[in-house]
Amino acid sequence: MSKSKTLSCLLLLALLLCFQGPALAQLDPDVQRLQKRWAEINYQLAGKTQETAFKSLVEEAEQVTQAHPDQAEAWIWSGIIKSTYAGAKGGLGALKYAKASRKELEHALDLDSDALQGSAYTSLGTLYYSVPGWPVGFGNDEKAESLLLKALDINPDGIDSNYFYGSFLLDQKRYEEARKFLMQARSAAPRPDRPIADAGRQEEIALALLEVEKQLSP
Repeated sequence: MSKSKTLSCLLLLALLLCFQGPALAQLDPDVQRLQKRWAEINYQLAGKTQETAFKSLVEEAEQVTQAHPDQAEAWIWSGIIKSTYAGAKGGLGALKYAKASRKELEHALDLDSDALQGSAYTSLGTLYYSVPGWPVGFGNDEKAESLLLKALDINPDGIDSNYFYGSFLLDQKRYEEARKFLMQARSAAPRPDRPIADAGRQEEIALALLEVEKQLSP
């Protein structure tokens, strides 16, 4: 990852929307509410209104983790809500939310690394390559790739695990490899209970593939 990237790159962390985890009916109602509200804010709001709504959702997510301290899914969602808020907020002030996100995602891994089919690995890996490296942030491409590969081990056919590793490879200019994983993401089975999520992710996949083909063209 180019170290000139700023924390605005964290907007890439729209991975909350498209997790390959259990169906909504299998999640705790509090976690379901976080998931649904996140999608509404991310896809239906913009600008300052979106930032303000994310700030409120961060507070709600903290209440959910307090109510369910042993539930990895709650910590995953709280962590990713914080990282997405960091992206919406931007600037150096966003770094504290990125750090808080890292801490919560690591805690989720301690509780249950397989929760939501390894989504904590996907989230944490993407965070590590989206955040600037030292001395500004904690970004680390090697660590990012290791985490993203662990996510793929758990969920080899997932739309998110493949998309975010493909996106990482694209960022690393490893275009042939990127195309392979992006194509796998594009062919992931649709989720009847997540039509908005699938549509949004497929748009991102299409854009990434266009960039890959552009870079590979003679």
